[in-house]
Amino acid sequence: MAVEIALCAARVRYGPLEALHGVDLRIPSARITVLLGRNGAGRSTALHALAGSQPLSAGRVRWFGGAAAGRDITALDAFRRARLGMALVPAERAVFPSLSAAEHLSRLAPPARGAALELFPELRRLLERRAGTLSGGEQQLLALAVALAGPHRLLLLDELGRGLAAPVLARVHAALAAAVAAGRTVVLAEQRLPPGLATDLVYVLHRGSVAFVGEPGEPAAELRNLT
Repeated sequence: MAVEIALCAARVRYGPLEALHGVDLRIPSARITVLLGRNGAGRSTALHALAGSQPLSAGRVRWFGGAAAGRDITALDAFRRARLGMALVPAERAVFPSLSAAEHLSRLAPPARGAALELFPELRRLLERRAGTLSGGEQQLLALAVALAGPHRLLLLDELGRGLAAPVLARVHAALAAAVAAGRTVVLAEQRLPPGLATDLVYVLHRGSVAFVGEPGEPAAELRNLT
């Protein structure tokens, strides 16, 4: 199976505390991978380490991007990784508060802008409002609209369902499935497996280490115990 991006023996420190203890992740291309774990397990830190918004204290990040041979991108910052084709939607501060919703969508090409509004018509009435005045769920919609409608080949999404109503979340899951069918790669950081979303690979993180890697139904009892 082709690999999109990988963490290799990755360590992350926050001051005196180490949040990741030599974590290895191999994210398959054109698949949905879920990083599971309780709060403090390291799943969000791993996602940010992939995106470049959290530097490593040791280890490497390798980018394949559809190529057979990966390249070391550990030294690249988040901006340069975004130019490679990555999009990160963090659980918090996913939008620029001072910019309007329309200004966020203006980063997309016109056809993609139309696709974003077709996917999330709720945004039409919010276009002139500053993102900082939107509710948490509305901010999440806006950030997801930019990520899903953009040209990114790798989507890194942290607790994407936060603040979203069930029908909207079902729409997001359908959009993710379509993105993967079109050859894009999705990585989710979640506390539990998203219901109704076909997941290809699961990593369970526990206290900063990988405790399990495999298919989501194998073994279900172990997954429940670890998360």
